[in-house]
Amino acid sequence: MIFVTGDIHGNPVRFSMDAFEEQRWMAEDKSEAHYCIVLGDFGLVWEETQSRTEKYWLNWLDKKPFTTLFIDGNHENFDRLNAYPVTEFAGGKIHRISSKVYHLMRGEVFILNGLKFFAFGGASSHDISDGIIDGSDKNWRSQAKKLEKEGKYMFRVKNRSWWESELPTEGEMKNGMDNLAKYGNKVDFILTHSPAASEIAILGSGTYEQDVLTRYLEEIRIHTEYKKMFSGHMHVNCAVNDKDLLLYEQIIRVQ
Repeated sequence: MIFVTGDIHGNPVRFSMDAFEEQRWMAEDKSEAHYCIVLGDFGLVWEETQSRTEKYWLNWLDKKPFTTLFIDGNHENFDRLNAYPVTEFAGGKIHRISSKVYHLMRGEVFILNGLKFFAFGGASSHDISDGIIDGSDKNWRSQAKKLEKEGKYMFRVKNRSWWESELPTEGEMKNGMDNLAKYGNKVDFILTHSPAASEIAILGSGTYEQDVLTRYLEEIRIHTEYKKMFSGHMHVNCAVNDKDLLLYEQIIRVQ
């Protein structure tokens, strides 16, 4: 079985037995592997060093009857995430976070239970309208307190709560195009954190803006044959059309 859900921001409680009863079937079905895929903003590789809370939840997920896969969002600690060794899994490159929690790297194609998944994480943060503070400045905490006293809370701290790596490099985007070409630009599912440009245009409501990634994903969407495209980021459960879906708390079975 394969399930997909939206951002969890460091709290995977939606995978508890009471909220996600389908995992009972997974525990009984040994005929195939089982996976739950998080569409970015995973949040369990977030603190400067691994916290007790992060370790608790990763151990909790490791005991589940499924393997947890996630793409990166914009709210990830990319310094820590990219420090994990790169290894191979299901035909693509991953960072192995724990025994049963894997980060699906950008632009890779994974074959899970015979289905092809194209993964491409990242997104532009929209919660930075009050600015980005340089985290290497020894006075960054006082700058943050000053903004908060002024009632400005939409700020982030560079390399502490915001990273430039939230948006892709040219190499990552080329890697995605090249890997799709290997499969004749045909996959079963596209997994992204950021929606594509056309979806932002329909649902953005001024909060979300176009960027290099939304335009790139629009090109992917147009030139790739696929069954469904799943995106997170916008914290809504919404079918844009019969093929493109935005997910948040909802968990959808795809196989």
